Amino acid sequence: MPDIITYSILGVLQGIFEWIPISSEGVVALAANFLKAGGNPVDLALFLHIGTLGAALFYYRKDWVGVLTFKDRKLLVFLLIATVVSLPLGFVFYKLIEQTAAGAGLLAITGAGLLFTAYFAKKKVILNIGNEKLAAITGLLQGLAVIPGFSRSGSTIFGLSLAKSDPKEILRLSYLMSVPAMAASTLYFLIFKGGDFSFQLWPGVLASFLSGLLFLDILTKMGEKINFFTFALVFSALCFAGAALELVF
Repeated sequence: MPDIITYSILGVLQGIFEWIPISSEGVVALAANFLKAGGNPVDLALFLHIGTLGAALFYYRKDWVGVLTFKDRKLLVFLLIATVVSLPLGFVFYKLIEQTAAGAGLLAITGAGLLFTAYFAKKKVILNIGNEKLAAITGLLQGLAVIPGFSRSGSTIFGLSLAKSDPKEILRLSYLMSVPAMAASTLYFLIFKGGDFSFQLWPGVLASFLSGLLFLDILTKMGEKINFFTFALVFSALCFAGAALELVF
């Protein structure tokens, strides 16, 4: 029973931190060590991604139906380009710099970039970037997020904010982009390391799914109520907080 409670707590943390610019793997790994969960804490964090993957699929199920039935061709093209750019790049970077500690610095740079976009929004300056180019830019940034400590959501939110000014739409596209990336990494993980985990971890996956759904809804509703300037400042602060946590721990 204690193991189930421990894994459930870790699942809740995964469901919360997946969607904000603080490395969910880092937070869950730290908590796993503190709670003495056993095993490789980073692998455990990656396993719990199954829950947040399910949450993103379920929460945006109408969007995915539109994509898979080819009714929303604009979104389909955007996600295809972003995925084609991010997956190969992410795999290459994962193999080349698996042990790097550059993530905190990149996350701080992302925070600074969001400050600039907040300033541009205040001055009503939005870059004229087409849908395909924006998909390639955000796909590139998502690919870099395999660097340890660098937040996927932070990087894609920054990229999208270069040409978008609706916080709800930025969050929606960022989280939709996460699905193919999480699906690929989860599949890779299950094939090569999934056999190392017992059924005791599945309550953690369920907790990750439920808390992920709840926090997605909270962030989406927040995006509906605040303007872009405030949105960019909040996520910039989260990026700096995430970078500070990476440096401290």
